[in-house]
Amino acid sequence: MTFGPRSLTFRVIAFSTIWAVVALIVIYTVITTLYRQTSERGFESLLSAHLFNLIGSVGVSEPGVLTGGPDLGDLRFSEPNSGWYWSVESVSQGLSGGLRSPSMTEPIPSPSASEVPFNSSFQRNYRTQGIAGEEIEVMESEFVLDAKNRIARFRVMGNRSELETEIGIFDRRLFFYLSLFGFGMIAINAIAILLGLRPLNRVRAALALVREGTAQRLDGRFPAEIEPLANETNALIENNKRIVERSRTQVGNLAHSLKTPLAVLLNEGRTLGGSRGKLIIDQASAMQGQVEHYLQRARVAAQRDSVVYRTPVAPVLQRMARVMTKLNPDTELSLLLPSEDIVFGGERGDLEELVGNLLENAMKWAKGKVRISAALVPHQASTGLFSLVIEDDGPGIPEAKAREALKRGRRLDETKPGTGLGLAIVADLVNEYGGNLMLERSALGDLKQLFNFAASNRNYLG
Repeated sequence: MTFGPRSLTFRVIAFSTIWAVVALIVIYTVITTLYRQTSERGFESLLSAHLFNLIGSVGVSEPGVLTGGPDLGDLRFSEPNSGWYWSVESVSQGLSGGLRSPSMTEPIPSPSASEVPFNSSFQRNYRTQGIAGEEIEVMESEFVLDAKNRIARFRVMGNRSELETEIGIFDRRLFFYLSLFGFGMIAINAIAILLGLRPLNRVRAALALVREGTAQRLDGRFPAEIEPLANETNALIENNKRIVERSRTQVGNLAHSLKTPLAVLLNEGRTLGGSRGKLIIDQASAMQGQVEHYLQRARVAAQRDSVVYRTPVAPVLQRMARVMTKLNPDTELSLLLPSEDIVFGGERGDLEELVGNLLENAMKWAKGKVRISAALVPHQASTGLFSLVIEDDGPGIPEAKAREALKRGRRLDETKPGTGLGLAIVADLVNEYGGNLMLERSALGDLKQLFNFAASNRNYLG
């Protein structure tokens, strides 16, 4: 399965993962914010309750001395330097003494009213540093104790560092559990997406079978979302086959319609005899060759865009090598085939005609050795490009005349029988299939006939 920026699977998984991460970040932020707000409100409510309890537990004696034994019901006010303290201090004249919790081993200074002003209820809140260096939250109020308007300052102090530690522990635990949940959710989501997109792999595999020629249509049951695509693809394949068959029928009809008139012309030429008869025979034979050639090109062009014509190369080469060896027992013919399977993207007959023409040409001119080799083109195996090389140890063709040898009807040596059409037909067929034909110097010493094609697992290559 292809997995990259252009992959549908990658895009869906990436989008769902990003969305999941963003959602979890938002959830984490909302929960931690709400927890902090709730904790701070609870902390302030506790300090407020302790403050009113402290005010209700303190009085003043007739001489003007603060009295009382406040018990706020929290052991932390008894533990030295715990960060939880309370104190009562005289503010007005005629009032003396002071009270403080056992936990408060030394006085904690209070800011002036100008620095932290009181509100309309004569209360104020501020933060300061505690005895042990901790951060404390102070809730302070000034209260009239008796009819003589004697005023005392009441302070209740809570350990703010404790609160922040608890909030931090909650945040870390929440982060851990949300991360665990997020990884699980992303993994399950990715698995669900991969399973949901598996039918696309089945479609791709079915198309590969059609392209290789082992199947004629997309078979199997597909999900409702993909079934219309499969049906349209099958309809396209059927339409393509109908076009090819119709083209073949038209080509066959044309061949049959021209066969009889050409035969008549040839017979008339033979009957007439002489120079005129020879002229008629030559022209009729040329017309017959031209008709066969262009009918062949029309047939190849009709089937070139088909997706169902595929031919394994090795069996064709092996069979033709056996035939040529029997027909030319005096010529040593060697066949070199790769370990990989190579498939020609066309009909068997076309490949046989291509190889047959080149092999016949090599056998005709060889002194004693001919070699056939097929291989995937180096560094382009992934594109499916393969080459077929036929070499002989004959006289060869000068490099300057190699292009001339590919022209229709052009013969460089009149001493050998032939029409001069073989290489031209091969060149045209190779061109129709998107390949290229080259005549080079062989490692055997003379001619190397080489052509490249696209294998069946890719489109045709020029």
